[in-house]
Amino acid sequence: MNKESSAHITKDLWEKANGIHIQKIISEFAHESIIKPQLQGNQNGWGIYKLIAPEDPCITYHFEARVLNLNHWLIKKGSVRKIVNGKSQLPESIHFILEFQHNLEIPETLLPGYLEEITATLYGSMFILKHNQIPVNKLVNADYQTIEHAMFNGHPIFVANNGRIGFDAEDYRKYAPEANQPIQLIWLAGHKSHTAYNAVDELPYEKIMNQELGEGIVQQFNRQLVEKGLDPDEYVFIPVHPWQWENKLAILFAPDIATNQLVLLGSGPDNYFSQQSLRTLFNISNPDKFYTKTALSILNMGFFRGMSPYFMDTTPAITHWIKSTIGEDPYFKSLGFTMLCEVATVGYRNFTFEKFGQTSVYNKMLSALWRESPASVTRAGQQLMTMAALIHIDHENQALLPEIIKRSGLTISDWLSKYFRCYLTPLLHAFYEYDLSFIPHGENVILVLENHIPVKVIMKDITEEINVFNPELKLPEKAQRIYLDIPDYIRMLNILIDVFDGFFRFVASILEECCQFMDEEFWRLVAECIHDYQQENVHLEHKFARLNLFVKEYDQSCLNRLQLRNHRQMFNASDPVSSFQLVGKHQNPIYKYRHPEKQSIKNLIATD
Repeated sequence: MNKESSAHITKDLWEKANGIHIQKIISEFAHESIIKPQLQGNQNGWGIYKLIAPEDPCITYHFEARVLNLNHWLIKKGSVRKIVNGKSQLPESIHFILEFQHNLEIPETLLPGYLEEITATLYGSMFILKHNQIPVNKLVNADYQTIEHAMFNGHPIFVANNGRIGFDAEDYRKYAPEANQPIQLIWLAGHKSHTAYNAVDELPYEKIMNQELGEGIVQQFNRQLVEKGLDPDEYVFIPVHPWQWENKLAILFAPDIATNQLVLLGSGPDNYFSQQSLRTLFNISNPDKFYTKTALSILNMGFFRGMSPYFMDTTPAITHWIKSTIGEDPYFKSLGFTMLCEVATVGYRNFTFEKFGQTSVYNKMLSALWRESPASVTRAGQQLMTMAALIHIDHENQALLPEIIKRSGLTISDWLSKYFRCYLTPLLHAFYEYDLSFIPHGENVILVLENHIPVKVIMKDITEEINVFNPELKLPEKAQRIYLDIPDYIRMLNILIDVFDGFFRFVASILEECCQFMDEEFWRLVAECIHDYQQENVHLEHKFARLNLFVKEYDQSCLNRLQLRNHRQMFNASDPVSSFQLVGKHQNPIYKYRHPEKQSIKNLIATD
């Protein structure tokens, strides 16, 4: 028995974690119109709202909020009260879910599993509240990994965003990023009849193994194979997360192990830190070495986090296409926009499970890839931080973003303009010039700062989360999977939902609450960035008209509704667009700043 596994579960931390989380539940469910709070009045610039539980009208919730652009509910911290038959009770997330079950429309058979994810999310929140108490005035100057492990919010939209179903309490303390524990990879040898290594041309197998393991360890592993009477030339080395080996591979792959199709070699020499994405590992022994991303059969936010050996076969080809197509683009270079490419992969096929289809979780249990390190594309004096840090709020309810801006010496408007130039402008260029979209949420983007001022962004998770929309674009055969045939109004959601709704509204909310920087001004600056891009790229005018980001309204894509429908598999992998939950319309916050003339938006506003 290890008492440390529950040392952070205390009454005070339970109440604090629930207080933070219940605000998020109400805010995001109201944002998606899953619940509809009733306005009771106004006080000191805040609306006073009431919610009546449909399962029991004697249960009501009361809180203060402002409704910002994009129907974002900014709830006043500490204002949520729960009243049951006239008496106050502690608001708890799991009880809220049950009390509003009718609104959630979650299938009865899936409700216990969803509650498990909610409870696991709260378990993690309590751990962070106890152990990761780094105030923002110290975090603002911290190194990349310290900031990475201090994050609290995860994906900001999802209510059940940190379930990690599959980890037990001891696993959490060893492998969760916020636990700050070094991890050593386990290495296997897979027979080439099952295993494929693929890479960009400049990374032959021997080169990457000598780089990542060192020649001494490579020779040691080869000797182990020889001592078993096996030929090292017939095997490929595979890095494996230790949890995956202990909980999945050693059991489910026992037939392959017994016949030496798969051979356990031992631990590698380097230590790694897990990243927010959990299955991606950063080499802390030698940061110049590659990230290693491994299959991890943990259920988190609607997916088992495995990796497909079939996708691994195509990844280097996609990397090569991306680098050759947009990597040398002079406009991207002028912005400093950088991509961390997946340069090599290894995938193992378990023939026992292949008949169940390539999308089966059992066929995604043993693969890995190597991604370039951000250390290779930055220089001295530059600070790296996950872009998720811009919406980080510490254990004392202090936001990091205002502290970053304060240290920069810039006004909020000037800082934001530089940030939008670094982040939004490259996304616009990919979208309009190349008919290409990334999945640019906070965890997928690394922000590079100099003296706390944004100078560029680094995009990661490229090959698994990129889409090309132009059927006339010549893709190599192995890159065909990134082509997506969708109508224009869905294509535009890559900016309007993924960027505006998925990240910007949270940044705007923090600045309004903490700095009294009105979200109308925030969206004016977003519009200014888009107009500036359009004026710099007039050759794309026909696309700006066809894919008009200044539309009056657009479909709202609801991610919590998607997770509530099936928290174990949110998307149909073969047709993800069919899975979208498009409910209601967003009023576009930049619509009012549209203008047909090719002039600066600043000049337009000056003449209004």
